Amino acid sequence: MKSFASDNYAGVLPEVMEALHNANINHAPSYGSDEITKRTLNLFKETFDADVDVYFVFNGTGANILSISSATRSYNSVLCADTSHIYNDESSAPETFTGCRFFPLPANEYGKLDVTTISERLIRKGDVHYSQPGLVSITQTTEYGTIYTPNEIIDIANLAKDNELYLHIDGSRFFNAAAALDCGLKDISTLAGIDILSLGGTKAGMMYGEAVVVFNKELSKKIAFQQKQIMQLASKTRFIAAQFEIMLQNDLWRKTANHSNNMAKLLGDTLAGNPNIIITKPIEANAVFAIIPRNWYEPLREQFPFYIWKDSTHEVRLMCAWDTKEAKF
Repeated sequence: MKSFASDNYAGVLPEVMEALHNANINHAPSYGSDEITKRTLNLFKETFDADVDVYFVFNGTGANILSISSATRSYNSVLCADTSHIYNDESSAPETFTGCRFFPLPANEYGKLDVTTISERLIRKGDVHYSQPGLVSITQTTEYGTIYTPNEIIDIANLAKDNELYLHIDGSRFFNAAAALDCGLKDISTLAGIDILSLGGTKAGMMYGEAVVVFNKELSKKIAFQQKQIMQLASKTRFIAAQFEIMLQNDLWRKTANHSNNMAKLLGDTLAGNPNIIITKPIEANAVFAIIPRNWYEPLREQFPFYIWKDSTHEVRLMCAWDTKEAKF
């Protein structure tokens, strides 16, 4: 079966599988004391051109919770887009573990937040009756598959700093964004002034595992204790680290992200030629949003599963992955 439902449906990159096999040959110290993890941490510093701290976790929800909890207290609020994954698709886990109130701000037609929208919610500072804004979280790529440019991130980062907030990026498809922008990972993180990043690996072709990348050293003071507290500290850390090591070496992430992005563009161009289909969002990474006839749902989903994004308008989401192939049926 090939699927357009999610890039999570795809299997594991052969290079990643080989890296896991190599990591499995000998015994190694646990909890990140092994040589693979040490090498990978240095590779992160080189890649992001910064003295970052990195914490490997099991999944994306864990990465987001660890990121947010490191930057907030339970009396804080988190400002995020009303379309964001942390607000809509992680159940109540972020609120439960952080104790924070999440304020969903209206995303624009491209699924993004802008400084004006965020500024309008920066109110009642110092008011004990009001949850105090502590962190802004944006998603890269957005839930619409669109991309924040470096300048857009810089603007939000500056606003956050001016108002004593932290800026977090939920980067489950961060590799796709950098590939589409034809830039380095540091250009939309280190150089953009963000504080902390949830860097996704699973959607990019890893078996499992994500990374929390800390740019602001203030957030590193307690994050290791919180990682243990929220049950995201892997004893055999080397198996997550080994996957990131191969992804970052020789920019394997860029090769696979470019492929999935290009397949989405091809899919979008093909669908746009059908008079019964309307492409609804710009195709900037590896997602295609389209309105299709309702009676197409069942026959198409039997062969190529996909998600219905908004049933009232017949809008669907089609995701391309590292193993999506160019083929005609």
